[in-house]
Amino acid sequence: MPASGARPGTPAPTARPGAPVPTPAARPGASARDRSAPLAGRRVRAAVVGTGAIARGSHLPALARLAEEGRTEVVAAVDIDPAAVREFCASGGIPHAYTDLDLMLREQRPDLVTVCTPPTLHREQTVAALRAGAWVWCEKPPVPTLADFDAVEAAAGDGNGPYASIVFQHRFGSGSRHVRRLLAERAMGRPLVAHCQTTWYRDAAYYAVPWRGRWDTEGGGPAMGHGIHQMDLLLDLLGPWSEVRAMAGRLVHDVETEDVSTALVRFENGALATVVNSVLSPDEVSRIRIDCEHATVELTHLYGHGNANWRVTPAAHVPDDEAAVWRDFGADVPSSHLEQLRELVASMEAGQRPRSSGEEARTSLELISALYKSAFTDVTVRRGEIGPGDPFYTALHGGVPGWAPATGVAGVPTGEEVSA
Repeated sequence: MPASGARPGTPAPTARPGAPVPTPAARPGASARDRSAPLAGRRVRAAVVGTGAIARGSHLPALARLAEEGRTEVVAAVDIDPAAVREFCASGGIPHAYTDLDLMLREQRPDLVTVCTPPTLHREQTVAALRAGAWVWCEKPPVPTLADFDAVEAAAGDGNGPYASIVFQHRFGSGSRHVRRLLAERAMGRPLVAHCQTTWYRDAAYYAVPWRGRWDTEGGGPAMGHGIHQMDLLLDLLGPWSEVRAMAGRLVHDVETEDVSTALVRFENGALATVVNSVLSPDEVSRIRIDCEHATVELTHLYGHGNANWRVTPAAHVPDDEAAVWRDFGADVPSSHLEQLRELVASMEAGQRPRSSGEEARTSLELISALYKSAFTDVTVRRGEIGPGDPFYTALHGGVPGWAPATGVAGVPTGEEVSA
């Protein structure tokens, strides 16, 4: 796929054939500040930044579906490759194509910007959109470090927004919603033991792409780029974590990052969890299991889940009618970008902070940062410990010899977004 992204100073915008060159008057009467108010029933004007696989396969279809329902309209797309963005706009019926993000923000003044570029561009592009008054929906990994995340949050609004939300689509859908409620209400008793598993397989050809396996371009190994979805869902279900002890290794691939990690995590509610992230596992699976006092709930899938992927096993003493309630997930709404986007647009319409933003989104990146710190320094890391002055606050490798990239090694931030 062509390179994705947009950088200041790139060539002038390129519009698809037949489309007018956008002008500053493309949206009369709009300003960066007036979009911090609720949308008052009008469509959300969206722009897509980066036109690689994740934009084509997930973001644009979700936006198109909501457009059919009268809730969104895609007004522009941005990519550093002029031919790629022209083709993307032509195939998607998008009126304005750009190679310059800042120019698009000035001229189109979108309400929502979806960021589908490689991780190293996320901070710069998200901050630019927020400062222009647009809400942001950014692909995972959100940004490479906690320092970057805090810089993004500093640019976000307050009150009615704008806010930056991260694509954590596994939190959304009927299955996770039902289990989250059961756990919050302690319907199955206290959660006691959990397992979180992302064991996938990536071969040498996968890592032949120059920007993969490098700290400065991919942001991390399987803990960051692959397992982040299941870890985020585990946190969404169980609540805040308190400490982590981890190990990591390069067992197969010649990369800067790890290709496997394991961790023990303690939660504030007392539950203990094991976490495994791997790209070395031919029998691929994504799994979460939570053992409560009165039942075990388990999710087994690969890249997305529906009701059929969840299983509730009650303890022997649980009455059948009570177990039946736990097993009733209602209408099947699979996890997806669409379901998260629905909720994000609803938050925009209400002028409220969306889920998967702010501190709620930061906790997953903080756990991953702590996992790396624990693995690379052989210590137990507690939540809240990594902040300014800590080397792992500004780099996930923490500068540790043997893990930090060699001086002068430069990643190549090209290619499509890392896709789960």
